[in-house]
Amino acid sequence: MDSAPAQRRLKAIHGHLVSAADSPTAHLRQNPTAGEFFSEQGYSVVLPEKLRTGKWNVYRSSRSPLKLVSRFPDHPEIGTLHDNFVRSVDTFRDYKYLGTRNRVDGTVGEYKWMTFGEAGTARSAIGSGLIYYGIPKGACVGIYFINRPEWLIVDHACAAYSYISVPLYDTLGPDAVRYIVNHAAVQVIFCVSQTLNSLLSFLSEIPSVRLIVVVGGIDGHIPSLPSSTGVQVVTYSNLLNQGSSNLQPFSPPKPDDVATICYTSGTTGTPKGAVLTHANFIANVAGTTMDEKFGPSDVYISYLPLAHIYERTNQVMIVHFGIAVGFYQGDNLKLMDDLAALRPTIFCSVPRLYNRIYAGILNAVKTSGVLRERLFNAAYNAKRQALLNGKNPSPMWDRLVFNKIKAKLGGRVRLMVSGASPLSPDIMEFLKICFGGRVTEGYGMTETSCVISCIDEGDNLGGHVGSPNPACEVKLVDVPEMNYTSDDQPYPRGEICVRGPIIFQGYYKDEAQTREVIDEEGWLHTGDIGTWLPGGRLKIIDRKKNIFKLAQGEYIAPEKIENVYVKCKFVAQCFVYGDSLNSSLVAVVAVDPDVLKAWAASEGITYNDISQLCNDPRARAAVLADMDAVGQEAQLRGFEFVKAVTLVPEPFTMENDLLTPTFKIKRPQAKEYFAKAISDMYSELSKTDPNQKTL
Repeated sequence: MDSAPAQRRLKAIHGHLVSAADSPTAHLRQNPTAGEFFSEQGYSVVLPEKLRTGKWNVYRSSRSPLKLVSRFPDHPEIGTLHDNFVRSVDTFRDYKYLGTRNRVDGTVGEYKWMTFGEAGTARSAIGSGLIYYGIPKGACVGIYFINRPEWLIVDHACAAYSYISVPLYDTLGPDAVRYIVNHAAVQVIFCVSQTLNSLLSFLSEIPSVRLIVVVGGIDGHIPSLPSSTGVQVVTYSNLLNQGSSNLQPFSPPKPDDVATICYTSGTTGTPKGAVLTHANFIANVAGTTMDEKFGPSDVYISYLPLAHIYERTNQVMIVHFGIAVGFYQGDNLKLMDDLAALRPTIFCSVPRLYNRIYAGILNAVKTSGVLRERLFNAAYNAKRQALLNGKNPSPMWDRLVFNKIKAKLGGRVRLMVSGASPLSPDIMEFLKICFGGRVTEGYGMTETSCVISCIDEGDNLGGHVGSPNPACEVKLVDVPEMNYTSDDQPYPRGEICVRGPIIFQGYYKDEAQTREVIDEEGWLHTGDIGTWLPGGRLKIIDRKKNIFKLAQGEYIAPEKIENVYVKCKFVAQCFVYGDSLNSSLVAVVAVDPDVLKAWAASEGITYNDISQLCNDPRARAAVLADMDAVGQEAQLRGFEFVKAVTLVPEPFTMENDLLTPTFKIKRPQAKEYFAKAISDMYSELSKTDPNQKTL
């Protein structure tokens, strides 16, 4: 390796690297020999897929162009989740770590904190308690409750003693829980009193379970099962005490050992178990946080489900940087109250909640009186102009207008992160102006241990998902049946494929589905369609699976259209439907009842209940007109406009089986559920448009 050509090559490469101080945006400078290795595209660099041949179509982050990140650059010794936590317990021992709100006489008080050191002690006790009950190394441990300190302590115990944690979502319902427990042969389940009863109702159908630990259970108040069942039920506090009295040395995992099996709810069929190793998590967080500055003065609120990868990977980051994490009370309706009490500095959420915050602020402004509305608009436009011109806006606007809005999230948020589905660029801009901090958007999935790409700091363009995580490389693959190719103008388009140390090991016990998504060269095929914007920014434009054709041959991407219509004030949720037998789209809209009632009052329309109002043709016409206006503003193409709408009073939920736990519409189920409404809309349309049916 010490040969002259190798030395020359290294020298040439060093010629491209510049210190961050020289240039805030580009980490690479032009060099005459750049073509030999990679070409720069702002936030990304482009390499040939195979060094000798092939197109130049593999994108990496310009922050680590020559080597994918797999460890924290300043802590390469951290190879597992256990290593990560051990270092933090040592480094941040007396700093706040886990916070919950205490109930005093039925009212909720301030946050009470457990330190990193105390959490470390509890982790050792819980792991030792599992050994005391004879649970073998490598066993699967189910966690069946919503976010709370014990969730993370159990997860840390699994990492320290080489157990595999398996989140059991409370939202998946008992059938899915039974399926996962059997599929992963779970031996221990940590639950709460509420979920204990549902477990006991199908105990005979989950024979692998040996121990059930009830968090918050009171000794003497939990059922003891007949010894013939072979299952012991103990309280969490009991397990903690037994472990403390019988402390065992750690049984540390290796980086390539399995850390968790994370079951994802498919929109169809049974859940799939994504197998993720310790190395997967460390690589993802090391890459994502490469240029981030977090520390023990930061505070994070945990309310997104820990059973999903977004929140799970965030918690690995939180441990690494010594961030304090406060838990919500468990009720989304009280989240604003929790935010005011915790005053977080980091807020991670999903577009659904950001859209609600946006609508809530606009509604408050509209109803605040003419003067206040004018003041808000003046402040908003002045701040927007300043930001667009790269200037610092006048602090006067914050004092007059925006500090009151910031206070809604506690007043200290400096970083807002959005993930799980696309955030519209105008809402992103709105959040930046109103809350004043950095707003970023990421793209990821369970199968990549979370983040694939993220908007870089200093990038003020919205409407994309940034450059690749330095821990992976990304390429677009042609999808000829949908007319997406690398030769498309103005920018190449194709299916997003990802490779690197963040890629999962496969679906548990499902070789066939694993082979469907990971090809022989190690590329994970995401099923998302993307395009590269200038500056090496990735934009998601479509989904491979949910495409359908209208009768006249036009391809429709329903999610894209739904994301437009959900901005309409009447629309809480929207399901857009079309098929190849019909030439136009129809929609089922779960209405925002307050907005619809306010509209009815302003029109002088009387009704007995919200269902009757939803069926009123005048209401349908008003909603459709508003949707048309929103569609025109978003420049939908003619065939992308819905031509008929059905209003329903009840939202799409997991309970009525219309949503996945990540709030995506289950399209086959929705089609069946609303079959009559859909056929009624099409028959109505065929009366007005004889060309509608093309059978």
